[in-house]
Amino acid sequence: MNYYSKQAPIILITEMSRFRAHKHDMDSRVFANLPPGSLRVVQVTDPHLHANPSGCLLGLNTLESFDRILDTARTLAPLDMILVTGDLVHDGSPVGYAHLRKRLAALQTPTYCIAGNHDQPAVMRSVVHRGKVQVVTSAQHRGWSLVFLNSTLPDNDGGHLSDQELENLANSLQAHRDKHTLVCLHHHPVPVGSAWMDTMALDNPERFFDIIDQHPQVRGILWGHIHQEFEAERKGVRLIASPSTCIQFAPGQDEFGVDPLPPGLRWLALLPDGRIRTGVQRLAVCPAEIDLRSAGY
Repeated sequence: MNYYSKQAPIILITEMSRFRAHKHDMDSRVFANLPPGSLRVVQVTDPHLHANPSGCLLGLNTLESFDRILDTARTLAPLDMILVTGDLVHDGSPVGYAHLRKRLAALQTPTYCIAGNHDQPAVMRSVVHRGKVQVVTSAQHRGWSLVFLNSTLPDNDGGHLSDQELENLANSLQAHRDKHTLVCLHHHPVPVGSAWMDTMALDNPERFFDIIDQHPQVRGILWGHIHQEFEAERKGVRLIASPSTCIQFAPGQDEFGVDPLPPGLRWLALLPDGRIRTGVQRLAVCPAEIDLRSAGY
């Protein structure tokens, strides 16, 4: 089924190239010269932690890799917030969520977490939601509103926004029409050019975009799930996805493929006039030798 045939044209604005991905690695000046009132944000996504601290994904210790990415985030401090956009824990375990929460809480920064297809949302919230680390439906900072959607389906790798989630989106956008808005979810609402991954996209993007299109204050849509860098534009709204803090998926492939690029994070500067500056920072090298021959996990 083609979920996207009736949607507005998607304009790809960032080419997937290793040169671009590494060009600004570990550059602590990414937030330099921002206008007063800007928000300094870091997105980390798809850590896939395990209860066992030695747990690996395709040969990569996901907890060790996550720790290194958070060290990178510290070089960008001070931060106004951190966004964690799904697949926090690979095995859905309370212990895995405890590992994650301990590390995020140590950053002493407002942090917002949403569930991914590998997560157990109720378990996640019961362990993670305390203090500055929160699982909420929206948050307002200065001139910006952020909306957090749960796009997960039980026992399904694909995504769906329930009637309740769509109502939450519409209500939040209506309540904060005076604020620039960034909408965050786990699953991609537009195709990203990887046939196997696009079978696990949001399955009702028309309803999602019907709401987005009625609210011109929406400046960007941010997601995880695809384990690769992606930037595009639709009707003037930025469409943004990011590398995982662990393994990377090779872009533009019909079948599952692993990319040898190192783990990364995304930084976003949310400007007072509604513009978004953003880029990706990666580790200088991959923390382990990845099994590039894997057909999945």
